[in-house]
Amino acid sequence: MSERIGIVWNPSKTDGGRLKNAFKSALRTARLGFVPRTMWFETTPDDPGQGMTTQALDAGCDLIIAAGGDGTVRAVAERLGDAGGAADLAIVPLGTGNLLARNLGVPLVRPAAAFSRALKGTSKALDLGEVTATLESGERVRHGFVVMVGFGIDAHMIAETDEELKARAGWLAYVESFGRVANTTEVVPFSLTIDDGESREERAHTMLVGNCGTIQGGITLLPAAQPDDGELDLLVLRADNAASWFNAMGNMVWDNGLKRLITGAVGTGRAAESSDSTLHLRGRKVHCALPAATPFEIDGDQIGTVTEFEVTIHPGALRIR
Repeated sequence: MSERIGIVWNPSKTDGGRLKNAFKSALRTARLGFVPRTMWFETTPDDPGQGMTTQALDAGCDLIIAAGGDGTVRAVAERLGDAGGAADLAIVPLGTGNLLARNLGVPLVRPAAAFSRALKGTSKALDLGEVTATLESGERVRHGFVVMVGFGIDAHMIAETDEELKARAGWLAYVESFGRVANTTEVVPFSLTIDDGESREERAHTMLVGNCGTIQGGITLLPAAQPDDGELDLLVLRADNAASWFNAMGNMVWDNGLKRLITGAVGTGRAAESSDSTLHLRGRKVHCALPAATPFEIDGDQIGTVTEFEVTIHPGALRIR
């Protein structure tokens, strides 16, 4: 049980009073037998959570709850990974995507239920991804991530999503942006190296590298991905015409979606591929060089355009409740 709890929360996602009431409700139902010391750390536009997580660790917190959207969760996880998993991580999802929460089955839109899971749950290992990217400006940036990174339709969707529509319609806003970018995302050549293998030339309009496989709307892009298997899963999507798009959708929705759900094979085995539209790969280190700067996303946040990136996985670097 945690005697000191740090709650890193994003004030742009919720009202502080309601969030504290939800936590009090969870405490009452948890019946811990003691009252933990709880400290609240509010994020800012300049610091999405890394600094607040440091403050919580310095205060001796052994459970840190990220209450916010994907950016808040990623910031807290990144700092905990840098600190060697010095405290357990838990999530109260308050954003639009809530990607890690969806993959782990954390209750959505019910803060009290999510807090209750954090208080009563047991911790288990969670891998942490790390990406180092070269921006169009030449600057090198490093970020941790817990779900997926990549370029193509996913990143273009994020960049093109209308923020007002997103505020009103939630994840459905991404569907609207998907319709606009699907016809404009171009197939590009790039070089790809996995682990210590030979560099290979690929062509695709989308490449995703993930620790988890599910995105908004319950769509599973990386069906074999497991957040604690110490490996990265890759999706290379090559569809460039109506026929190949139809083929790719069938592959993702049926072969790697409903069929796996029906047979109980979700998250197991190798993902099914479509010869002319999709390719699934696995590894522990991925390097990609692009011929031109391309929009890039990390756990649902667009970070700008990149010309090169390298992704690695740190097995069991986090403990998640």
